[in-house]
Amino acid sequence: MKVILQKDIRGKGKKGQMIEVAEGYARNFLLPKGDAIPATADAMNTMRLQEKAKAKADAEAKAAAQAIAEQLKGIQVKIPCKGGEGGKLFGSVTTKEISSALKEQFGLELDSKKLVLPDAIKSFGSYQVKAKLGFEISGLVNVLVCEAK
Repeated sequence: MKVILQKDIRGKGKKGQMIEVAEGYARNFLLPKGDAIPATADAMNTMRLQEKAKAKADAEAKAAAQAIAEQLKGIQVKIPCKGGEGGKLFGSVTTKEISSALKEQFGLELDSKKLVLPDAIKSFGSYQVKAKLGFEISGLVNVLVCEAK
């Protein structure tokens, strides 16, 4: 019996995939639990429409990520911090602070979880922070940590 999976099933397939299973397995296990639906013509058309919609949404998200990466190229974010002698900061600069500074200074909303700090920023100076935007697209954010006045 051919069924379309509604959930990922270990050893059988992934969500949205059409697979061939034993009729008893489908009727007694997959269908009652809602893990699959029978592969009718109507269900196949619905599956194709969902795949097209997902592909379109992915393309739009990829274009948005590419646009953000382009915007990040010429930007230098200034983060004023208090520090002590020798150029050391009191504390450190976090991805959350960089994200909020991007929003304040340039109007760019970038989730702090997408920013990757290789090491903690604990002194004044200029740094490059990688922004993973998804779809294997990344950008660099230039961060200038300066002394607060």
